Amino acid sequence: MELKKNSILLFFTAFLILGCKDSEKSKPEQETKKSDSYILVKDWPDLPDNFTLGSPTGLGKDTNGNIIVFHRSGRTWDSMPISHLPLITKNTISTIDSKTGEILKSWGKNLFIMPHGLEVDNHNNIWVTDCGLHQVFKFDSDGNLLMTLGEAKVSGNDSLHFNLPTDVAVSKDGSFYISDGYENSRVAKFSKEGKYLFEWGKFGNEKGEFNIPHGIDLDNEGNVYVADRENNRIQKFDDQGNFIALWQNKITEQLYSVTIDPKKNHLFGTDYMTVHDTTVKGSDIFRFDLDMNLEMQFGRTGFYDGPISRYHNILIDNEGSIYVGDILGNGIQKFQLKKAE
Repeated sequence: MELKKNSILLFFTAFLILGCKDSEKSKPEQETKKSDSYILVKDWPDLPDNFTLGSPTGLGKDTNGNIIVFHRSGRTWDSMPISHLPLITKNTISTIDSKTGEILKSWGKNLFIMPHGLEVDNHNNIWVTDCGLHQVFKFDSDGNLLMTLGEAKVSGNDSLHFNLPTDVAVSKDGSFYISDGYENSRVAKFSKEGKYLFEWGKFGNEKGEFNIPHGIDLDNEGNVYVADRENNRIQKFDDQGNFIALWQNKITEQLYSVTIDPKKNHLFGTDYMTVHDTTVKGSDIFRFDLDMNLEMQFGRTGFYDGPISRYHNILIDNEGSIYVGDILGNGIQKFQLKKAE
């Protein structure tokens, strides 16, 4: 009799366990059907045969919705130091029609050694960082130089120098933040006139510390999001550099970039994965809410039919489409948003 009771108990226990597993398994499938999706747009952009894109390391958009790309035009980053390299003799900044993929204009020859980050502010000024020159530049939309920060080819960690700066983020009031960078593990804030205000961060993996702050962006409230690349995480700060939160990517080795979709209040990021430093697995794209709760993920792990890629930077346009600069294939990919029904 006791054996029979035990058998019945085991049966119901197994039934409950299997039922829970089936329920958990079906839940993501139901959520996937209801969630947004992104479709890779084929044959975008429409580049002429004589155009050399090179590594597209920086992406931005102007007030007309056009995509601005900062690219290396054939220059490769093979070893350090890079400051001894000559200026790139071809154009490095291009404006692309977001819908047709047509190049509208290009400029930037004989200005840069190693293009990296790019930001377009609300007045269509174009901000870029050059790791080879250790400098940050502000241009108007026609390519006229408006501001230079840092000393050409001279690295440092004070208020007047950078050491391989990586990216720029500009506030609504014109003040701006520079992630600096490969050698200096800090974020520095400047007034709209370019006056040094303050900085935070040092090398490490504790909260508020960095191991290559590689990308930076701001939300509508002025909070600062930093792609802490070698710590493989995103950190969130207020406009004074006070730590708020972080999201830790536990799968790969590097988290490359962040961007904010100010219309939807979404945070996006990209990572990159290799196995034993030899087998390239590629990148994923992540979407979060502004509390850094992960909402969706695709690319290397699925829901993607493109080539293996290494996404260095990411941008969201006015229609919610995603653009990523692939420095493995030296191209730009566009993912069109398909809203859930």
